[in-house]
Amino acid sequence: MIQSATGGVTACVIARDEEHHLPEVLPTLRWADEVLVVVNTETTDRSAEVARKYADRVEVRPFSSFPVYRNTALDLAHCAWVFFVDADERVSAELAAEVQRVLAAEVNTQDRTAGWWIPRRNVIFGHTMQGAGWFPDYQLRLLERCRARYDESRPVHEVVELRGPSGHLTTPLLHLNYQSLGQFVHKQRRYTSFEARELLAKEGRPSHRALAGRPAREFWRRYVALAGWRDGWVGLFLCAAMAFYAFERVRQARAL
Repeated sequence: MIQSATGGVTACVIARDEEHHLPEVLPTLRWADEVLVVVNTETTDRSAEVARKYADRVEVRPFSSFPVYRNTALDLAHCAWVFFVDADERVSAELAAEVQRVLAAEVNTQDRTAGWWIPRRNVIFGHTMQGAGWFPDYQLRLLERCRARYDESRPVHEVVELRGPSGHLTTPLLHLNYQSLGQFVHKQRRYTSFEARELLAKEGRPSHRALAGRPAREFWRRYVALAGWRDGWVGLFLCAAMAFYAFERVRQARAL
Protein backbone atom coordinates (compact mmCIF):
# COMPACT_ATOMS: atom_id res chain seq x y z
CA MET A 1 0.00 0.00 0.00
CA ILE A 2 1.28 3.46 -0.84
CA GLN A 3 2.38 5.50 2.13
CA SER A 4 -0.11 8.14 3.23
CA ALA A 5 2.49 10.86 2.58
CA THR A 6 1.78 10.51 -1.15
CA GLY A 7 -1.86 11.41 -0.58
CA GLY A 8 -2.96 7.97 -1.71
CA VAL A 9 -4.28 6.65 -5.02
CA THR A 10 -7.85 6.36 -6.25
CA ALA A 11 -8.11 3.72 -8.96
CA CYS A 12 -11.06 4.82 -11.09
CA VAL A 13 -13.04 2.84 -13.66
CA ILE A 14 -15.69 4.49 -15.83
CA ALA A 15 -18.33 2.00 -16.86
CA ARG A 16 -21.21 1.68 -19.26
CA ASP A 17 -22.61 -1.82 -19.87
CA GLU A 18 -19.48 -3.43 -18.44
CA GLU A 19 -20.87 -6.04 -16.06
CA HIS A 20 -18.85 -8.78 -17.84
CA HIS A 21 -15.53 -6.90 -17.44
CA LEU A 22 -15.88 -5.46 -13.93
CA PRO A 23 -15.40 -8.73 -12.01
CA GLU A 24 -12.06 -9.15 -13.77
CA VAL A 25 -10.65 -5.62 -13.71
CA LEU A 26 -11.68 -4.46 -10.24
CA PRO A 27 -9.81 -7.17 -8.27
CA THR A 28 -6.59 -6.05 -10.04
CA LEU A 29 -7.01 -2.64 -8.38
CA ARG A 30 -7.36 -3.69 -4.74
CA TRP A 31 -3.85 -2.42 -3.97
CA ALA A 32 -5.09 1.18 -4.37
CA ASP A 33 -6.25 3.26 -1.39
CA GLU A 34 -9.67 3.70 -3.00
CA VAL A 35 -11.42 1.91 -5.86
CA LEU A 36 -14.03 4.16 -7.46
CA VAL A 37 -16.42 3.15 -10.23
CA VAL A 38 -18.39 5.88 -12.03
CA VAL A 39 -21.32 4.33 -13.87
CA ASN A 40 -23.01 6.04 -16.81
CA THR A 41 -26.76 6.47 -16.28
CA GLU A 42 -27.27 5.14 -19.83
CA THR A 43 -26.10 1.70 -18.70
CA THR A 44 -28.62 -1.03 -19.49
CA ASP A 45 -26.98 -3.92 -17.63
CA ARG A 46 -26.06 -4.63 -13.98
CA SER A 47 -22.80 -2.64 -13.99
CA ALA A 48 -23.57 -0.68 -10.80
CA GLU A 49 -24.76 -3.74 -8.91
CA VAL A 50 -21.72 -5.78 -9.93
CA ALA A 51 -19.32 -2.92 -9.17
CA ARG A 52 -20.62 -2.61 -5.60
CA LYS A 53 -19.33 -6.12 -4.88
CA TYR A 54 -15.73 -5.09 -5.59
CA ALA A 55 -15.36 -1.30 -5.33
CA ASP A 56 -15.12 0.98 -2.32
CA ARG A 57 -17.47 3.50 -3.96
CA VAL A 58 -19.88 3.42 -6.88
CA GLU A 59 -21.24 6.69 -8.23
CA VAL A 60 -23.92 6.88 -10.94
CA ARG A 61 -23.71 10.03 -13.04
CA PRO A 62 -25.25 11.28 -16.34
CA PHE A 63 -23.00 11.34 -19.40
CA SER A 64 -22.40 14.38 -21.61
CA SER A 65 -18.95 13.78 -23.11
CA PHE A 66 -15.86 11.71 -22.37
CA PRO A 67 -13.68 14.56 -21.03
CA VAL A 68 -16.51 15.96 -18.88
CA TYR A 69 -17.03 12.50 -17.42
CA ARG A 70 -13.31 12.14 -16.67
CA ASN A 71 -13.32 15.52 -14.91
CA THR A 72 -16.35 14.41 -12.91
CA ALA A 73 -14.39 11.36 -11.79
CA LEU A 74 -11.44 13.58 -10.77
CA ASP A 75 -13.81 15.64 -8.64
CA LEU A 76 -15.33 12.55 -7.03
CA ALA A 77 -12.02 10.94 -6.08
CA HIS A 78 -10.89 11.26 -2.48
CA CYS A 79 -7.16 10.66 -2.97
CA ALA A 80 -4.42 12.96 -4.24
CA TRP A 81 -3.63 10.69 -7.22
CA VAL A 82 -6.11 9.19 -9.68
CA PHE A 83 -5.25 6.13 -11.77
CA PHE A 84 -7.76 5.78 -14.63
CA VAL A 85 -8.30 2.24 -15.88
CA ASP A 86 -10.84 1.26 -18.52
CA ALA A 87 -13.10 -1.73 -17.83
CA ASP A 88 -11.52 -3.74 -20.66
CA GLU A 89 -7.99 -3.17 -19.32
CA ARG A 90 -6.05 -5.24 -16.81
CA VAL A 91 -3.42 -4.09 -14.30
CA SER A 92 -0.65 -6.56 -13.54
CA ALA A 93 1.02 -6.88 -10.15
CA GLU A 94 4.18 -5.51 -11.79
CA LEU A 95 2.41 -2.35 -12.97
CA ALA A 96 0.79 -1.85 -9.56
CA ALA A 97 4.21 -2.13 -7.95
CA GLU A 98 5.73 0.40 -10.38
CA VAL A 99 2.93 2.91 -9.66
CA GLN A 100 3.53 2.56 -5.93
CA ARG A 101 7.28 2.85 -6.38
CA VAL A 102 7.35 6.02 -8.50
CA LEU A 103 4.86 7.85 -6.32
CA ALA A 104 6.66 6.94 -3.11
CA ALA A 105 9.96 8.11 -4.64
CA GLU A 106 8.53 11.56 -5.40
CA VAL A 107 7.16 12.38 -1.95
CA ASN A 108 10.06 14.72 -1.13
CA THR A 109 10.81 15.81 -4.70
CA GLN A 110 10.59 19.58 -5.24
CA ASP A 111 9.67 19.49 -8.96
CA ARG A 112 7.17 16.68 -8.58
CA THR A 113 5.74 14.95 -11.63
CA ALA A 114 2.07 15.85 -12.24
CA GLY A 115 1.16 12.87 -14.40
CA TRP A 116 2.53 9.61 -15.74
CA TRP A 117 2.22 8.08 -19.20
CA ILE A 118 1.67 4.32 -19.18
CA PRO A 119 2.36 2.09 -22.20
CA ARG A 120 -0.59 0.00 -23.29
CA ARG A 121 -0.46 -3.36 -25.03
CA ASN A 122 -3.57 -3.93 -27.16
CA VAL A 123 -5.04 -7.32 -27.97
CA ILE A 124 -7.15 -7.03 -31.14
CA PHE A 125 -9.06 -9.97 -32.68
CA GLY A 126 -7.07 -12.20 -30.31
CA HIS A 127 -3.74 -10.88 -31.63
CA THR A 128 -1.30 -9.06 -29.35
CA MET A 129 -0.28 -5.98 -31.32
CA GLN A 130 3.37 -5.08 -31.91
CA GLY A 131 2.99 -1.86 -33.93
CA ALA A 132 0.58 0.29 -35.98
CA GLY A 133 0.12 2.69 -33.07
CA TRP A 134 -1.39 0.01 -30.82
CA PHE A 135 1.90 -0.58 -29.02
CA PRO A 136 3.34 1.02 -26.99
CA ASP A 137 0.20 3.25 -27.25
CA TYR A 138 1.11 5.50 -24.29
CA GLN A 139 -1.83 6.76 -22.21
CA LEU A 140 -1.70 9.59 -19.64
CA ARG A 141 -3.60 7.80 -16.88
CA LEU A 142 -1.88 8.40 -13.53
CA LEU A 143 -2.71 11.98 -12.55
CA GLU A 144 -2.19 14.22 -9.56
CA ARG A 145 -5.78 15.30 -9.10
CA CYS A 146 -5.13 18.94 -8.21
CA ARG A 147 -2.87 19.47 -11.25
CA ALA A 148 -4.77 17.70 -14.01
CA ARG A 149 -7.86 18.53 -16.03
CA TYR A 150 -9.32 17.14 -19.25
CA ASP A 151 -9.90 19.49 -22.18
CA GLU A 152 -13.69 19.51 -22.49
CA SER A 153 -13.57 20.90 -26.03
CA ARG A 154 -12.34 17.50 -27.28
CA PRO A 155 -15.32 15.11 -27.44
CA VAL A 156 -13.23 11.93 -28.01
CA HIS A 157 -9.64 10.81 -27.41
CA GLU A 158 -9.46 12.90 -24.28
CA VAL A 159 -6.55 15.29 -23.78
CA VAL A 160 -5.24 15.95 -20.27
CA GLU A 161 -3.86 19.37 -19.41
CA LEU A 162 -1.19 19.10 -16.69
CA ARG A 163 0.15 21.85 -14.47
CA GLY A 164 3.58 20.35 -14.16
CA PRO A 165 5.93 17.84 -15.82
CA SER A 166 5.01 14.32 -16.90
CA GLY A 167 6.93 11.06 -16.73
CA HIS A 168 6.78 7.62 -18.33
CA LEU A 169 6.27 4.24 -16.71
CA THR A 170 7.66 1.09 -18.33
CA THR A 171 5.20 -1.67 -17.39
CA PRO A 172 2.24 -1.83 -19.79
CA LEU A 173 -1.47 -1.95 -19.22
CA LEU A 174 -3.11 -4.87 -20.99
CA HIS A 175 -6.01 -3.70 -23.16
CA LEU A 176 -8.48 -6.35 -24.31
CA ASN A 177 -9.46 -4.24 -27.28
CA TYR A 178 -11.71 -5.14 -30.23
CA GLN A 179 -12.74 -8.77 -29.97
CA SER A 180 -14.79 -8.87 -33.17
CA LEU A 181 -15.12 -7.06 -36.47
CA GLY A 182 -18.58 -5.85 -35.51
CA GLN A 183 -17.28 -4.28 -32.31
CA PHE A 184 -14.48 -2.55 -34.24
CA VAL A 185 -16.85 -1.15 -36.89
CA HIS A 186 -19.39 0.05 -34.31
CA LYS A 187 -16.82 1.96 -32.28
CA GLN A 188 -15.03 3.44 -35.30
CA ARG A 189 -18.30 4.71 -36.75
CA ARG A 190 -19.06 6.39 -33.44
CA TYR A 191 -15.61 7.94 -33.18
CA THR A 192 -15.69 9.10 -36.81
CA SER A 193 -18.84 11.15 -36.36
CA PHE A 194 -17.35 12.92 -33.32
CA GLU A 195 -14.01 13.45 -35.06
CA ALA A 196 -15.62 14.87 -38.21
CA ARG A 197 -17.27 17.62 -36.17
CA GLU A 198 -14.03 18.25 -34.31
CA LEU A 199 -12.13 18.48 -37.62
CA LEU A 200 -14.60 20.98 -39.00
CA ALA A 201 -14.48 23.11 -35.86
CA LYS A 202 -10.67 23.20 -35.73
CA GLU A 203 -9.69 23.38 -39.41
CA GLY A 204 -12.79 24.38 -41.34
CA ARG A 205 -14.22 22.47 -44.27
CA PRO A 206 -11.56 20.07 -45.64
CA SER A 207 -10.48 20.41 -49.25
CA HIS A 208 -11.41 17.90 -51.93
CA ARG A 209 -7.77 16.75 -52.05
CA ALA A 210 -7.98 15.74 -48.38
CA LEU A 211 -10.32 12.90 -49.36
CA ALA A 212 -7.30 11.13 -50.84
CA GLY A 213 -4.45 12.77 -48.96
CA ARG A 214 -5.51 12.08 -45.38
CA PRO A 215 -6.27 8.36 -45.89
CA ALA A 216 -2.95 7.87 -47.70
CA ARG A 217 -1.01 9.57 -44.91
CA GLU A 218 -2.87 7.59 -42.27
CA PHE A 219 -2.04 4.28 -43.94
CA TRP A 220 1.63 5.25 -44.36
CA ARG A 221 1.85 6.44 -40.77
CA ARG A 222 0.43 3.26 -39.28
CA TYR A 223 1.75 0.61 -41.65
CA VAL A 224 5.23 2.01 -42.35
CA ALA A 225 6.19 4.64 -39.76
CA LEU A 226 4.58 2.77 -36.84
CA ALA A 227 5.54 -0.68 -38.17
CA GLY A 228 2.05 -2.07 -38.66
CA TRP A 229 3.64 -4.60 -41.02
CA ARG A 230 4.95 -6.41 -37.94
CA ASP A 231 1.41 -7.56 -37.16
CA GLY A 232 0.89 -9.52 -40.38
CA TRP A 233 -2.60 -9.67 -41.85
CA VAL A 234 -4.13 -8.13 -38.70
CA GLY A 235 -1.83 -5.14 -39.04
CA LEU A 236 -2.53 -4.76 -42.76
CA PHE A 237 -6.29 -4.93 -42.23
CA LEU A 238 -6.28 -2.47 -39.32
CA CYS A 239 -4.06 0.05 -41.13
CA ALA A 240 -6.29 -0.12 -44.21
CA ALA A 241 -9.41 0.21 -42.06
CA MET A 242 -8.04 3.25 -40.23
CA ALA A 243 -7.20 4.81 -43.60
CA PHE A 244 -10.82 4.24 -44.67
CA TYR A 245 -12.11 5.93 -41.51
CA ALA A 246 -9.74 8.84 -42.15
CA PHE A 247 -11.51 9.18 -45.52
CA GLU A 248 -14.91 8.96 -43.79
CA ARG A 249 -13.91 11.65 -41.31
CA VAL A 250 -13.07 14.04 -44.15
CA ARG A 251 -16.18 13.09 -46.15
CA GLN A 252 -18.47 13.69 -43.19
CA ALA A 253 -16.76 16.98 -42.29
CA ARG A 254 -17.25 18.20 -45.87
CA ALA A 255 -20.95 17.27 -45.67
CA LEU A 256 -21.65 19.09 -42.41
